[in-house]
Amino acid sequence: MFSVTVSDSIMIAHSLKGEVFGPAQRLHGATYVVEVQLRRAALDRDNIVADIGRARTLLAEVLAPLAYRNLDDLPEFQGVVTTTEFLALEIFKRYRDGVLAGRLSGDTATALAEVEVTLLETPNAWASYRGPVRAD
Repeated sequence: MFSVTVSDSIMIAHSLKGEVFGPAQRLHGATYVVEVQLRRAALDRDNIVADIGRARTLLAEVLAPLAYRNLDDLPEFQGVVTTTEFLALEIFKRYRDGVLAGRLSGDTATALAEVEVTLLETPNAWASYRGPVRAD
């Protein structure tokens, strides 16, 4: 399996409701390094997994609506505990939708097997979500 990874960063604010989160129940900020790894079984006719420039552009566009926002204020997250794990899944879904819409060009949408999204909170703590591009 071949892979290529692109990354960006995002700053958000949120609060995590629930006793398990201790002081993180209060409003606080987080800066994440976001990595997206694209995987496919064979390289395309240009010997690439995907165009890195388009992959980076798509990631920036996926992150833009979340950047510098208090996630607690966004309608789509009302009543949701926006943990790092949850955000990895949410970014995965948004990125996958862009892939399926043809944003990476060529046969990428049909040839990619998996996308993995990793959010690094610190150099010592991160969370990931990995899933198929298509739900065959």
